[in-house]
Amino acid sequence: MSPNRQQNPEGPLKGRPAPQFALQERHTVLGNPLAPPYPEGLAVADFGLGCFWGAERIFWQTEGVWTTLVGYQGGGTQHPAYEEVCSGLTGHAEVVRVVFDPSVVPYETLLKVFWESHDPTQGNRQGNDVGTQYRSAIYTHSPAQQSAAESSRTAYQPVLTSAGYGPITTEIAPAPPFFHAEGYHQQYLAKNPAGYCGIGGTGVSCPVGVAPAQD
Repeated sequence: MSPNRQQNPEGPLKGRPAPQFALQERHTVLGNPLAPPYPEGLAVADFGLGCFWGAERIFWQTEGVWTTLVGYQGGGTQHPAYEEVCSGLTGHAEVVRVVFDPSVVPYETLLKVFWESHDPTQGNRQGNDVGTQYRSAIYTHSPAQQSAAESSRTAYQPVLTSAGYGPITTEIAPAPPFFHAEGYHQQYLAKNPAGYCGIGGTGVSCPVGVAPAQD
């Protein structure tokens, strides 16, 4: 288990065998389906960088992204609810699933967006948002993505260190099961333009192109 995850002495909450809520059919902004199957040639990437409301907006605004949806990943509870995740007893992170066209936006570019959109040195928090669900995480879908993510972390650390930041705490691991979040969380800031957004970067530019990922 990652040191960033809160551990419940009695184990994760039990959960349930099926989702409690349906997933809306199409993206509120991009208009494309949220659920697979996705068109041939597209790829999937998963990122946790704090509150998923603002994080999702950053990625749907990125050229070459076909659709996005938010959910929970990296914990031990099946089909958790938001309140359960916020309790810290499921072990999940709030994440954004990004479905993208690699011919338009390479995975390395998404990594740059990820690193520069939050502070990856804060452990179980992003600013005033505190809890294991707000941890920094990259969940990969191929050995190439794993290698590229690890290489980008290695390249970014000395840049952050020179700017006065501590060690990167980002969890990088093969993608565990993804459980989509409740409908009101999907594209929340498109539905609520004045809604809360806790996303903020360090202002430190991340080098990219260290290890190209070929899916």
